[in-house]
Amino acid sequence: MQNVKNYLSENKDRFLNELIELLKIPSVSADPAFSQDVIDTAESVKLSLQEAGCDVVEIHETAGYPIVYGEKIINPDLPTVLVYGHYDVQPADPIDLWHSPPFEPVIKKTDTHPEGAIYARGACDDKGQMYMHVKALELMVKTGQLPCNVKFMIEGEEEVGSNNLGIYVAENKEKLSNDVILISDTGMIANDIPSITTGLRGLSYVEVEVTGPNRDLHSGLYGGAVANPINILAKMIASLHDDNNHITIPGFYDKVEELSFDERAAMAKAPFNLDSYKNALDIDSVYGEKGYTTNERNAIRPTLDVNGIWGGYIGEGAKTVIASKAYAKISMRLVPNQDWKEITELFKTHFEAIAPKGVTVKVKPHHGGQGYVTPIDTIAYQAASKAYETTFGKTPIPQRSGGSIPIVSLFEKELGSKTILMGFGLDSDAIHSPNEHFGVWNYFKGIETIPYFYQYFTEMSK
Repeated sequence: MQNVKNYLSENKDRFLNELIELLKIPSVSADPAFSQDVIDTAESVKLSLQEAGCDVVEIHETAGYPIVYGEKIINPDLPTVLVYGHYDVQPADPIDLWHSPPFEPVIKKTDTHPEGAIYARGACDDKGQMYMHVKALELMVKTGQLPCNVKFMIEGEEEVGSNNLGIYVAENKEKLSNDVILISDTGMIANDIPSITTGLRGLSYVEVEVTGPNRDLHSGLYGGAVANPINILAKMIASLHDDNNHITIPGFYDKVEELSFDERAAMAKAPFNLDSYKNALDIDSVYGEKGYTTNERNAIRPTLDVNGIWGGYIGEGAKTVIASKAYAKISMRLVPNQDWKEITELFKTHFEAIAPKGVTVKVKPHHGGQGYVTPIDTIAYQAASKAYETTFGKTPIPQRSGGSIPIVSLFEKELGSKTILMGFGLDSDAIHSPNEHFGVWNYFKGIETIPYFYQYFTEMSK
């Protein structure tokens, strides 16, 4: 692998500049105003895969945004690794909270990234981490070190629910056949504490609408006489948690797996400093479900959070109205065994039932997906662990994540493949937030580590 290290060292500037150019394209899949940018990004990813050494690269159209497929098959008798990633990004809002324009990447040094971090929307989630795999392929191909077959499936709708990916996977099972799926869309504990994500939460995302009078009303003439949809919505949302921050939807916890004392004790061994956690967020106390630690609350317990709420007048100055309508977007992070469609229906039934007279309620499901737990006794996990040991000098810690990648459970169902989640981002990288960034050191460390996974996975599969 010395040739790989030399090639990386000689091409670092180019690898970094290529990522910066990719980050300049505002591939926001949630906003139709950026539709051409999303399509342009797919074309850019296609070109990158061709230049990296894929023999076949195709753009496959879907009912939404295209999927970029690539492959390098050196011997059908050797193992095949399928790399999944996404080229779409979250909206950059609120723009005014960014320290630099979200699609004009800049590199700045921070306490957690003393060698510098790339600030841009999508830097960590997931363009930077996806592009590590493209460059890792280039390293292996150009130095003659590719030990097995590789396929790429890079989509453009992950941030809006991957609605068309399931159809694509079901229709292309033979094309996508593999021995393991490799994803970098997660993180690790710290740069000096590598970890491998072994569990993901599921997701149910809904939008609610509360309607009162047939028009906005003067709050003096009508206040106190008709139901105010904003007041009602606030009360309804508040009722979804009890005093112990336990979710009150009937049946919500019926399928929640309670981890054993030993499993919780093992989780507690992961390094965690509560004071540092609070300081990083500028909060004076943590908050959550009674009876669980912070790391348990954001990994092995389900949640319900309001992601946005609006209604009435929010412009400059005063306008005394009772709004006709109020809205909220709500996400529920789910643990394995909870079915996201069942939870969505439980939420809908409950939310409609608690609406008082004087208003009507609509619940609009957006998207969701199942949770996932990957075993740590597989060849693939052992290969990933050994790869981290080689480049970090430490055995990585298995860790469950609070995030969701709904398609992971879909892959296992449709392709019969286990997934390995080799993330190189940090919790402090502000994914989905203003000032998202990805460490330059992390980017290159991922490119350096990934080829070792291929090497060890191939060796262990013999």
